[in-house]
Amino acid sequence: MKLSEFILNDIKPLNSKSKIRDLQLLFNQLTFSHIPINDDNKTYLGCYSETDAHCFESDKTLNEYQHSIETFFVRDNTLLLDVLEAFALNSTNIMPVLNDQNDYLGYYELNDIISLFGESPFFAETGGLLVVEKSINDYSFSEISQIVESNDGKLLGAFISKQNNDLVQVTLKISNTGLNEIIQTFRRYSYNIVSGHEEDSYIESLKERSDYLKKYLNM
Repeated sequence: MKLSEFILNDIKPLNSKSKIRDLQLLFNQLTFSHIPINDDNKTYLGCYSETDAHCFESDKTLNEYQHSIETFFVRDNTLLLDVLEAFALNSTNIMPVLNDQNDYLGYYELNDIISLFGESPFFAETGGLLVVEKSINDYSFSEISQIVESNDGKLLGAFISKQNNDLVQVTLKISNTGLNEIIQTFRRYSYNIVSGHEEDSYIESLKERSDYLKKYLNM
C-alpha cells in the first residue's frame, strides 16, 4: 500500500483572511495540534499551532499573525521514515502533504502513520532485539549484517539508536533464532552488547562460575 493512500482531506485549510476566532473554534472542535492555512489562490502558506492560536486576539485576521506561521510539510512521495521524522521535528500530529508543483493535497494524521510503521517487519515479525555498541569510527552496517547472517540469522531492521562523539549504538531486530551465537560473534568483533532480549548464555555462564567460586572460597 502506498503511503499517499493515507492522505486525508476531511479538514480543509483555513483562508488567511479568516478571523482568528474561526481558527480558535476549529481547535476547540478538533484534537489537532496545528491547522493548515491557504491564501486566496489556495496556495499552502503553512500552519498555525493551537498554542499560538489561543494567544491571538479573536477579532483579528490570520494575516495579522503571519510571523507565527510554521511552514512544515512533506511531499506525496516522501518516504515513511522521513514523514515520521517530520512529525517529530515539528512536534505536530498533522502533516500537510504537497506534490512537486506545491499543490496542497491534504494531510497525514500521526496515528495513521504510526500504525503503518507498526505493521513493518521490524515491529510485526517475531524476533529478538539486540543493541550493540562500538567506536563510531570502527562500526559498519555491512559488518553488522555479515555477523548476523553468518550465524544463520535474518536482519529484519537496524537503526542507530544512540550516538555521541566516541560511540554509536545500533538497535537490531533479528528473525526468531537463538541470539547467543550472534552475541558471541559480536563480542569477537569487539562490539559491546548493551542489551539482548533473549537469554545470553555467556553472561549466565559467567554468573554461575562466579557463584561457584564464591561458594568454594567460603568453604
